[in-house]
Amino acid sequence: MPARLCFNGRKEAANVTTTTATTAPNTIVPDHGKTAGRLPKARLKPRPSWRKLKIVIAALLLGAAVNYGVLGPMAHNIDPNPEFQPNSIPENGSAAIATAAALMNRELNVYSWTPNDPWFAPTGLLDNMPNFQTGVVDAVGRFSFEMLDQIGRRSGSSSADPDLERASGFLQYPPYIWVWEPSRSLLPSVPSENQYRQGLEALERYNARLSRGEAVFERRADTLAAALSRISDDLGSQTSQIDRAQDTGWWIFSRTADDVFYRNKGILYGYDIILEALGEDFSKVIEENNLGPIWAQALNSLRQGSQLRPAIVLNGQTDRSIFANHLALQGFAMKRAILQLQELVSVLAI
Repeated sequence: MPARLCFNGRKEAANVTTTTATTAPNTIVPDHGKTAGRLPKARLKPRPSWRKLKIVIAALLLGAAVNYGVLGPMAHNIDPNPEFQPNSIPENGSAAIATAAALMNRELNVYSWTPNDPWFAPTGLLDNMPNFQTGVVDAVGRFSFEMLDQIGRRSGSSSADPDLERASGFLQYPPYIWVWEPSRSLLPSVPSENQYRQGLEALERYNARLSRGEAVFERRADTLAAALSRISDDLGSQTSQIDRAQDTGWWIFSRTADDVFYRNKGILYGYDIILEALGEDFSKVIEENNLGPIWAQALNSLRQGSQLRPAIVLNGQTDRSIFANHLALQGFAMKRAILQLQELVSVLAI
């Protein structure tokens, strides 16, 4: 083959190669061994920032410390003030009803309701204040029921007062219900404090109607005796809680005893304040039956039980321990109040 023809053939082949590379951009063109045997570089994932994680953890711990260690104690308030009185009593109204309503207003709207606070609330880890508030509501609820069943109607067969009926119903609501209580329902619930506010409003409406002469308040010896008998029975049921709590816990410490102590403290305080005001409503009956001294003794026993303020509730053995048993001390005052209330009932029943 002539040299010129060979040269032309090589030139045509080169043109074909160039055209193919131009028209086919996805064709891999060898680079004459420059990258042969090399693997493509993998993209490295960014390493987690431990510094940022530490900052987040520190912020969470600081927030928890402020929430539970600062805001919680600031909100904690157990107030067994023996001189507590309502701001005003409607003319011709009931001092006991006004006092019960004022107690509820203080615990709900002044100090805020804590027994149903969730775990993440500042008061979510508290137990003494919630138990005390629960005891106060127990006392007010029992009193409202006695108003409905005895004092607030002319006889057992007469119709019940609508406001007292609403009040006693709302005040029997469980104290631990929050806006969402999955143990009861997956749907949103009405929180306890909303129900209690309804009961508070019903008590205030009843007292307003009573001051206008539109409601019944029977100031008779038999109605007072029946109410005191029921209150005495309620206190008696609480003494059984004291007996059961004696054998709980470890050594001289018991969370059960602590809970029972502060709930009883609220009950005794509520009854002390309400019965003192009820004595004003029934002052004529108490004077006619010469019950002034025994009435004062019963109130004093309730007050002694409600004013115990141990730094730590101890549950020492009552028969062989050098440590105090605060539940036993509280129970002594409670049982003495029960005996004195029963004495009042026996005299009024004559």
